[in-house]
This record gives sequence, C-alpha cells and structure tokens, in this order.
Amino acid sequence: QVQLVESGGGLVQAGGSLRLSCAASGRTFGTLAMAWFRKAPGKEREFVATIDWSGGITSYADSVKGRFTISRDNAKNTMSLQMNSLKPEDTAVYYCASRRTSSASSDRDQDYGNWGQGTQVTVSS
Repeated sequence: QVQLVESGGGLVQAGGSLRLSCAASGRTFGTLAMAWFRKAPGKEREFVATIDWSGGITSYADSVKGRFTISRDNAKNTMSLQMNSLKPEDTAVYYCASRRTSSASSDRDQDYGNWGQGTQVTVSS
C-alpha cells in the first residue's frame, strides 16, 4: 500500500505558476505509474497528467498540454506537477494517485487504487 500526501496548492492570479508535490511512502513507489487528477465544484473528477514508473512516458489532458509538466523522482519518492500560465478554469482540488501494481501510465481514474487527500488550487481572474 502506498500512502500519498499532496502539497503546494494555493491562490494565484491568472497567468501565474504553482508547483504541486506528492510525497509517497512505501517501497514500491518506484515501480508504479502515477497521475494527477482534479475536481472542480459541480464537476466530475478529471484526468490531468500521468507518468509511467520510469518517468520516460508522460501524457496530458488537452486542456493542460503545453502548460503543465509532470515529473517524478523515484530516489526521493516524490512526484510533481509544474503548472504555468494558470487559468481560472484550472481552479480545483488536485489529487495525486498511484496504480496498485502496474507500471504503465493511464488516464482512467478507475486504474488508480491509491489517492492522496487533495490540495486546493485557486486561480483568480
């Protein structure tokens, strides 16, 4: 079982940047694919970005492509999401997630068995 804790959320003006971090416990972190999802008020949870076990394969939602960058450091058991050129529509609670046993990245939330508690990101216009 991998436990995940997000940090780095906050309030930022449109056009600004934030960097989210996800700290993981558990010796299997380096073998698991990871992802970021987000949930805005009144909306379904949606995929943001995913990264495979090695960090060599990444994928992004169209809405964040070119603005967000996902990365990981397996030596430190951490994953990050660098968010640039933020827009008000990026406002949401952001969650990091890991797959239970698979090293392959996925954009489907049902493929992820471990979730953090979430961190709020608010972008003002």
